[in-house]
Amino acid sequence: MRIAILGAAESGVGAAILAQKKGFEVFVSDMGTIKPRYRDMLDAHHIPWEEGKHTESFILNADEVIKSPGIPDKAPMIQKILHQGTPIISEIEFAGRYTNARKICITGSNGKTTTTSLIYHIMKKSGADVGLAGNIGHSMALQVAEGDHEWYVIELSSFQLDNMYEFKADIAVLLNITPDHLDRYNFEMQNYVNSKMRILQNQGAEDAFIYWDKDEYIPTELQKRAPESKLLAFGDEKTSSLAAFLEGESLVTVEPQKISVPVKDVCITGRHNMRNAMAAILASQCAGVEENVIREGLRTFTGVEHRLEKVCTKNGVEYINDSKATNVDACYYALDAMTKPTVLIVGGLDKGNDYSVLFPLIRQKCRAIVYLGADNAKLHANFDSLGLPIADTHGMKDCMAACKELAQAGDVILLSPCCASFDLFKNMEDRGEQFKEIARSF
Repeated sequence: MRIAILGAAESGVGAAILAQKKGFEVFVSDMGTIKPRYRDMLDAHHIPWEEGKHTESFILNADEVIKSPGIPDKAPMIQKILHQGTPIISEIEFAGRYTNARKICITGSNGKTTTTSLIYHIMKKSGADVGLAGNIGHSMALQVAEGDHEWYVIELSSFQLDNMYEFKADIAVLLNITPDHLDRYNFEMQNYVNSKMRILQNQGAEDAFIYWDKDEYIPTELQKRAPESKLLAFGDEKTSSLAAFLEGESLVTVEPQKISVPVKDVCITGRHNMRNAMAAILASQCAGVEENVIREGLRTFTGVEHRLEKVCTKNGVEYINDSKATNVDACYYALDAMTKPTVLIVGGLDKGNDYSVLFPLIRQKCRAIVYLGADNAKLHANFDSLGLPIADTHGMKDCMAACKELAQAGDVILLSPCCASFDLFKNMEDRGEQFKEIARSF
């Protein structure tokens, strides 16, 4: 059997190595330039590859295609594969075929990296044999090929879920569904909702589904789907239907086990992070982690890079890197957590954003707004009317210089862009790293 793999980064190369180990004939193709590290891995395993093109004769004769989640279905090669009926799957789907590990899977428009990292941190504290995979960590396929684990904690994007069919999450977490990536879903919100709800697929009575009860979409979708798995909802206020909730200044769970954790003992802060923490507590309890370990994990977890990351304070101005905020809802949560006057940096590759939800918080929290993008026309159309000082910039150096001019001692400069990074930067990590480097140089 022949497998073609499109995309030669972490997931694609891991899938190639696992496929070869399982006896498949493998070919790897990438329209871009393959990083030297991944070229070396392919060469070390004598796996044939190409870069800068997709050779149809090498791809269209495959029995199955494993696709990088970053490649949209509208890409010409994907259209040709779909037209001839060749199955297309994700690396996670492929890896799941070859492991008996139990899997904790986390998705959501916002908060999934923090929640995934927190659950992994707690699981490691418990002494479990656990791997971190999906959107963060190392390729699950590579881990299955080279060592496997008893547990995996997996962050799943909607793009990965789109190409998963037989894979099952033993413990599934859906944090929220808010507009994001609508350009990949024909600008139809229901298409995106359907993608996120795929995390439920194949679950049975022995499995658990953890979700936020006040999400605009999840409760309605659950009524449509009537899943067999055990439903564990968390919310901001105590009700009889909730497994976890905020009560006073404590996070409380009543099932699977009772536990009360003072908010002050949770290292991450902000209302959105209390929801993330409740989801992590419930998932950890479902995995059998003891209460004292959960408490220690919450106390010692310091957050993730590029997500409300405190960078430095210079001349009385605090710099916070929230480059992972690539949609409006993520920016909303970041602003909601601010307690000082804020100079907000927004902009990038717009994904069909509706910025109006931010207006009340911007009026309440912000001293000024700095636009950072190749084309800032939509930002001007939305934010100029708020009457705040604004600056229009097209690169990180100019952006940071403008921020420095606008900020006063006691303020925060917050990079929380609402948009993808690909108009000016390699990725959101590159955007965040540039922000941090310049902030530290002031």
